[in-house]
Amino acid sequence: MSRSRSKGWLGTLPLLAFFALVFGVPAIALVAGAFTAQGRPSLANVTQSLQGGYLTAMIGSIKLSAMVALLGAVLGTFLAYAVVTSRSTLLREAVLTASGVLANFGGVPLAFFWIATLGNSGVISGLVGLPSGSLYTFWGLVVVYLYFSIPLMVLAMAPALDGLRPQWREAAAGSGATAWHYWRFVALPVLAPAMLGGVVLLFGASFSAYATANAMVGTVVPLVTLKIASALTGDVLIGYENIALALSLDMVVVAGLVMAVYLPLQRRTSRWLH
Repeated sequence: MSRSRSKGWLGTLPLLAFFALVFGVPAIALVAGAFTAQGRPSLANVTQSLQGGYLTAMIGSIKLSAMVALLGAVLGTFLAYAVVTSRSTLLREAVLTASGVLANFGGVPLAFFWIATLGNSGVISGLVGLPSGSLYTFWGLVVVYLYFSIPLMVLAMAPALDGLRPQWREAAAGSGATAWHYWRFVALPVLAPAMLGGVVLLFGASFSAYATANAMVGTVVPLVTLKIASALTGDVLIGYENIALALSLDMVVVAGLVMAVYLPLQRRTSRWLH
């Protein structure tokens, strides 16, 4: 038994080596650079990353991600429920396939799509009378991010909604429970971990997005990813050359907190639905 275990560990060595090279080395370099200023260990970069415009950008990213996550979760859940309860197999397959494509559609192509449609000279903006520049604002960016967030929520919620047993509704109805009682005391407690996990997933996707926001709003909407790009191109104070690394470390901390919430919720969902 001990020999087989040792051989099993040997089989994982290539994976561990790859993980250490791809994730470990950059992580060490990130942490070391974030805590280095003017060639010596210092908290200056981290302190500076939590002040002034950098702090405003971090708060802006959190607000944007939270708004997109909440709206995307609500709209995506309703759409997923409509698809799952539909009797049309063709509709279900079409929506889920489209969601898989749209959930991965982002970056500059997504920004160009919205600018060409609802921008200042867009095809539809003139017809509906949108105010000039309305797309290049915080709420305009929220709408654009929902384009990939809603499909992502559909993909996250469809398996959970499929896991609701018809026998549960029948048992509730047989016990005299109304539809409200069924959703309040049976369905929603089962779906809650998946829904909260979806919210966290949408938050993380919006929080880390860069190319779409950069192509659309530039510096109009303060976001931490745009600040990192500016820092990498030399827009930093003297003595804070590693501010981009400190901002990246701040993002890693936020992402770590997000994953700390997401993973337990996913495990709980798996226990309920399998």
